[in-house]
Amino acid sequence: MDIIIVGCGKVGSTLLEQLSGENHNITVIDKDASKVGRVTNSYDVMGFVGDGTSYSLQMDAGVEEADLLIAVTGSDELNLLCCLFAKKAGNCRTIARVRNPLYNKDLHYIKEELGLSMVINPEYAAAMEIARLLRFPSANKIDTFAKGRVEMARFKVQQEHKICGNSLSQIRTQYKCDLLICAVERKGEVCIPDGNFVIEPDDIISVIATPVNSNYFFEKIGADTHKVKDAMIIGGGTITYYLGAQLQNMGIKLRIVESNLQRCEELSDLLPKTMIINGDGTNKELLLEEGLANTEAFVALTNIDEENILLALYARKQSRAKSIVKIDRSSFDEVIRELDVGSIIDPKYITANYIIRYVRGMRKNSTENSIETLYKILDGRAEAVEFLIEPDCPLIGQKLKNLQTKDNLLIGCITRKRRVLIPGGDDSFQPDDSVIVVTTHTGLKEITDILRR
Repeated sequence: MDIIIVGCGKVGSTLLEQLSGENHNITVIDKDASKVGRVTNSYDVMGFVGDGTSYSLQMDAGVEEADLLIAVTGSDELNLLCCLFAKKAGNCRTIARVRNPLYNKDLHYIKEELGLSMVINPEYAAAMEIARLLRFPSANKIDTFAKGRVEMARFKVQQEHKICGNSLSQIRTQYKCDLLICAVERKGEVCIPDGNFVIEPDDIISVIATPVNSNYFFEKIGADTHKVKDAMIIGGGTITYYLGAQLQNMGIKLRIVESNLQRCEELSDLLPKTMIINGDGTNKELLLEEGLANTEAFVALTNIDEENILLALYARKQSRAKSIVKIDRSSFDEVIRELDVGSIIDPKYITANYIIRYVRGMRKNSTENSIETLYKILDGRAEAVEFLIEPDCPLIGQKLKNLQTKDNLLIGCITRKRRVLIPGGDDSFQPDDSVIVVTTHTGLKEITDILRR
């Protein structure tokens, strides 16, 4: 597939990292020659230095033959203009990153009027992910499928949890709830487990179930399942605004600490039910005075990664709060995860996930996609992919136990006419089913890719 990416910043570079191994012909455009040089030296891509809104530059970059143009510069208006020109010049599909809250309520209108294939708001997407975690604080990460009817929760097993020492088959028999433990990370190694796999303390497990069944299971094994009642947020940026609006609707008492007085006044107008505190979020005395020791959730959303990490470590020392940290640079991922700072939110990876899902599911000369949802899980070493089963699928009617599927692959869930099934060997695919596949094999594009070749 021929893809043009306008913008070689954090999101653009992350997209290149993910897409470069999937056999696409990629061309990048950026005003900064050093950024273009860096990515062309690192990846097998063609680069152009200049303004992505330039008609002549887009033509030089091959927009007439391109299948997709992705605009992820730092300017919303520039991104929209790039996409508009690309539609006129090459009639290719287009994706724009749009971050300004002023546009958020009008995104559907913008998408329709400009003929965009996708509009992605990284800050809004990050805020929604944080809100899901505060609904179930024991989870490190929660991904949703089938329009919210199915969830995958990532969870670290503790010594006191009742599933320790039990095999997966024993767990399913004992707890009699419809769910599937579909992936396990142990001492840095990732596996797709079978029924004989025995759970040990410190395993990080990924569980697929409906929200109700997931909650029931975690309650039975002794995990904390209550929604947090209050939260403290450090930093008053755009993610904080989106998150604050969501938490207000969830009835969560919220305190926001922001050092800029003007921004505090803006947030007071935007979030009238929220306590806004003008102060230095790194001041330990201030945090303790504002109730850090008793808060149920602590979210570090400043623009400095190191500050967020230190704040989370301090919060975990002073309280039992669920801690969530925003990270914008991933150069030291392994080190950060060993620090046990809690859940880590990376807006650029969330954005890249959405775009890669769309790219992976694209079909030439069609507006339809074969992939409904895609998540990179377990630090990118596995994927959870949701496929829609179409009437002409050759796998329809075949019992799952008879399919010659790849190793390290599980069919985790089938959603059929609003009913969620955790499938067994005698189940089969039917037209219009939504099917979730979990695997360490990356790059699945069609449901038939689950088969051995």
